[in-house]
Amino acid sequence: MVHLKTLGIKAIAIGITVFSLFGIFYNANMMNLFWISVLVTGVSYLIGDLFVLRRFGNVVASVADFPLAFLSLWVLGSMFIDIGIPIVTTSLIAAFFITCCEPFIHTYITEQMEEKSWDEGERSPVTGQLQTEFAEEFESDILTDNKESHRDK
Repeated sequence: MVHLKTLGIKAIAIGITVFSLFGIFYNANMMNLFWISVLVTGVSYLIGDLFVLRRFGNVVASVADFPLAFLSLWVLGSMFIDIGIPIVTTSLIAAFFITCCEPFIHTYITEQMEEKSWDEGERSPVTGQLQTEFAEEFESDILTDNKESHRDK
């Protein structure tokens, strides 16, 4: 259920961008724009969110989403939209807007992963957040105090 909700949020963000930019500049068929949105959402979710985000964290996943979205939009736009006008510029602009939305989606995904792992009783893997505990050694002081008290006798 969590995956469907996340896919829905991601599909809305990508769909708005694709329908707006490609629909305005290329006057493309609505069904073609729908399939571009669905395929870009699927590729972005599988590679960017399920693989890169879980392994490397939010920043790396957000940076990786730009070339992933650009290449997906460029290839799929060239396949589905039959226009002689270069589609690279529109793909770059759309990838930029999609990448601006991704950190918010990644934050939502990581919060859902943490809630799910806490509910199941397991801890999620820590990515780049390490803590060190510092304490004084009291045991050595007790041992030296005991040795000195035995010497005095």
